[in-house]
Amino acid sequence: QVQLVESGGGLVEAGGSLRLSCAASRSIFSLNAMGWYRQAPGKQRELVARITSIGMTNYADSVKGRFTISRDNGGIMVYLEMNSLKPEDTAVYYCHARTRDWNQYWGQGTQVTVSS
Repeated sequence: QVQLVESGGGLVEAGGSLRLSCAASRSIFSLNAMGWYRQAPGKQRELVARITSIGMTNYADSVKGRFTISRDNGGIMVYLEMNSLKPEDTAVYYCHARTRDWNQYWGQGTQVTVSS
C-alpha cells in the first residue's frame, strides 16, 4: 500500500508558476516510479511527468521545457515545478505511484486553474 497526499494547487494567471508537492508513505526507492497525471473536464487522464527510482524522467510533449519533476533525497516527496503556465494546463493533478509489482496508487488530486 502507498498513500499519496498532494498539495500546492491553486489559481494562477497565464505565464505564472506553481509548485505541486506529493508526500508518499513509502520512499520512491522502494517503488518503480512516481509521477503526476492530470485530468481536465471532459478529457481522459494523461501523464504529465514521471520519475523512476533511479532518477530517469519523462514528460508529456505539451509540458516539456516548462515543467520539472523532482524528488527529495529521502525519496518521500515528489515535486512538480510548473512554469509558463497556460490556460490549457487547467486540470486536476494527481500524484501517482507504481510499485515494482506494477500495482498503482493515486492521490486525491489537487486543482490547478490557469486564468487567461
